[in-house]
Amino acid sequence: MPGENLTRIEAQERRAVVDPSTGSGAGISYEVTLDLTRGAGIFGSRTVVRFTGTEGADTFIDLIARDVREITLNGRSIDPATAFADSRIALTGLERDNELVIDADCLYTNTGEGLHRFVDPVDGEVYLYSQFEVPDSRRMYAVFEQPDLKATFRFTVTAPEPWAVVSNSPTPEPKRHGDGTATWSFEPTPRISSYITALIAGPYESTFSQLTSASGRVIPLGIYGRKSLWQHLDTDYVFEKTRQGFAYYEEKFDFPYPFAKYDQLFVPEFNAGAMENAGAVTFTETYVFRSKVTDAVKERRVVTILHELAHMWFGDLVTMKWWNDLWLNESFAEWASTIATAEATEWTEAWTTFNAMEKTWAYRQDQLPSTHPVVAEIRDLDDVQVNFDGITYAKGGSVLKQLAAWVGIEKFFAGVAAYFDKHQWGNTEVGDLLVELEKTSGRELGSWAKLWLETSGVNTLTPVIEEDAEGTITRFAITQTAAADYPTIRPHRLGVGFYSLENGALTRVHKVELDVDGELTEVPELAGITRPDLVLLNDDDLAYAKIRLDERSLGTAIAHLRDIADPLARSLVWGAAWDQTRDAEASATDYVDLVLLNIGSETESTTVRTTLAQLQLAANSYVAPGKRKATRERVADGLWALAEQAEPGSDSQLQFVTAFATAASSATQWEQVRRLRDGETVMEGLSIDTDLSWQLLISLAAGGFATAAQIDDALAQDNTSKGGELAAQAKAALPNVEAKLAAWDSLVERSDQPNTIVRSTALGFTHPAGVELLGEFVKPYFEMLLPVWNARSYQIAQYLITGLYPAPLANAALRDATLAWLDANADAPAALRRLVLENLAGVERAIAVQERDAA
Repeated sequence: MPGENLTRIEAQERRAVVDPSTGSGAGISYEVTLDLTRGAGIFGSRTVVRFTGTEGADTFIDLIARDVREITLNGRSIDPATAFADSRIALTGLERDNELVIDADCLYTNTGEGLHRFVDPVDGEVYLYSQFEVPDSRRMYAVFEQPDLKATFRFTVTAPEPWAVVSNSPTPEPKRHGDGTATWSFEPTPRISSYITALIAGPYESTFSQLTSASGRVIPLGIYGRKSLWQHLDTDYVFEKTRQGFAYYEEKFDFPYPFAKYDQLFVPEFNAGAMENAGAVTFTETYVFRSKVTDAVKERRVVTILHELAHMWFGDLVTMKWWNDLWLNESFAEWASTIATAEATEWTEAWTTFNAMEKTWAYRQDQLPSTHPVVAEIRDLDDVQVNFDGITYAKGGSVLKQLAAWVGIEKFFAGVAAYFDKHQWGNTEVGDLLVELEKTSGRELGSWAKLWLETSGVNTLTPVIEEDAEGTITRFAITQTAAADYPTIRPHRLGVGFYSLENGALTRVHKVELDVDGELTEVPELAGITRPDLVLLNDDDLAYAKIRLDERSLGTAIAHLRDIADPLARSLVWGAAWDQTRDAEASATDYVDLVLLNIGSETESTTVRTTLAQLQLAANSYVAPGKRKATRERVADGLWALAEQAEPGSDSQLQFVTAFATAASSATQWEQVRRLRDGETVMEGLSIDTDLSWQLLISLAAGGFATAAQIDDALAQDNTSKGGELAAQAKAALPNVEAKLAAWDSLVERSDQPNTIVRSTALGFTHPAGVELLGEFVKPYFEMLLPVWNARSYQIAQYLITGLYPAPLANAALRDATLAWLDANADAPAALRRLVLENLAGVERAIAVQERDAA
């Protein structure tokens, strides 16, 4: 990706020359005229930028385009052949007030970056959507691509007359030209950053509603989706969650919704879950349910809806100055959406979901060699691209939960409200928020920020318990440790819960809440109490820390985890057991036993989903190699039994069947999969709908019990974009060298596949059932790294570098090959090395856990 980077120093230097807050003008303004009627490859982009500048200074503007036809600065023509290079246009001899005109031909993409173009295989209709975070508005128009150069944006769009055209401002009535095209002229936006501007266009279906804001304004609401999926989009429910979110945020933030309207658009081939474009939020079509989905996915959609709505304040109204404060957007949206989901919707156990999903992600990310502080050091755009991770989102959200509990939730919200009021339409740094929180809470937060926001790593808390012959505790203490590379010891507010078996239930019989600080904290108030069957540190999940179960508590958990009534307490125990397994302090075989014995009674869908994924990883990569084949078969048999025992039609039944299909590893098990898919085996309450049928077919393909022709037949019956993705996954999973080579060549030797096909093909390629074939691809994998990084967009390169890594091998040969590449490529781009280092960390951890399991 040469020529497309921007360093923080360059951004600061440009900000000093191009300053939207000074000069005789009204800051920076863009008039962007787009012509979307020029065919399948290119669109016309004409940008007029007016900005104040330092007289006589030089600077540059960003643009990724196929051709630049015209550059005019203050009436002076500039030759594109000399000024346009490396995705920049050089600007020399600025005046105080400047007008820049750039006329270019830009390219549609199929990578989910810039202006993405999709053709629906169902009806041939064309759909467009933009995705600009981090640095991709420059793929649609010429722009000063950095968040602190806020501006107003006026879009004028010519497109086919039947299309819907949506941007940040309300959609105007189009001017029809009588030739099948029309032009939409939007009003200017408020002052926003370029990465949250948006354009969505195509024959989208839509429905509309409205609500009254706390300010008394009527806010128009819209929902959009593709024609071929529209029947599956439950728009009334989406409107309901949106209204609940509006009411909650406007009350808690004490600041009315800042934009003119709020559209939510479900778009094809989307890389992420959603994107917070101001007033025009885009969502993945994963949230359009054409088949039965788990409650975990349903709840995740609600959290995502509220996450993006929170961004209208956190990120859009008030935006970070530079990407090192990305957490000011993402951590706050993560925390705010979780508390809003728990308090304003029917998903009242959202904090349990947060523990099971987000904190698991955070703890994993915080133990990688690439971990970083919540407030990260972002030197350039490559740095930020790889920082949309479990630290920026989940650890930051966890830390904010802890901070809100420490200062008091009402004082926390009051500080947030003051922050919005003071900095509306501006850019901020972390200190700007802390100042307001200090005022409302009366607490000094500088030392807290230093320990929690400016350092890396996760602490581990372990109970120290001594008892007498009668089982009475004589001493209770908590030790705190930190990784050698990140030795910070932090203060924690947490609960300690005592659980005892009573009448078949594992019930909390005692709890204390205390502050833990330093390497050893004595807890004298617990002396004199009978030792319980299970001791749970961080009960109620106030702290961000890994917790350990003592030997007796771990034994109790294995036998009785299902008997804990509180879902959050169960999630904490699940998490503690997994952490001990990943850290090679407990046997992976014991973890398999724990899951198979207890998961059937788990009521929380996300806990089930997360735990089943961990079970698969344990069976495929963490058990000792000599046990692996038998363990995989035992896991699949156990999952089938759980599916048969589950309540008919239940969420758990669907999860267990899907997990069984993924885990199947013997001819007998694949025959069970076939019989289920073909209807020879009927499981009461289970419908083999379109998506489940595909999951069963992928399993059969991975086992060698389905052919490419059968996959083609399934695609002919489901010739949709989702069907195409699943067919690509199934073909790449076929366990023969020819299929693996075909999948490899389609991704590495060719570059025409769209983003979602790339992602799905890579997923099938590394299916654990075909692990024996992956050894042949270790050498080609490392040979393709630099060429792929240099030739592909970031998103596609990331999919290939992480998705094609033969991680299921999990052996010393893969570890050594990875180390050898890193040693030989010390000067490779830092972001690329980070991805490879993270791959290596997974293999090194797997080997350590295997050794513990074999002991």
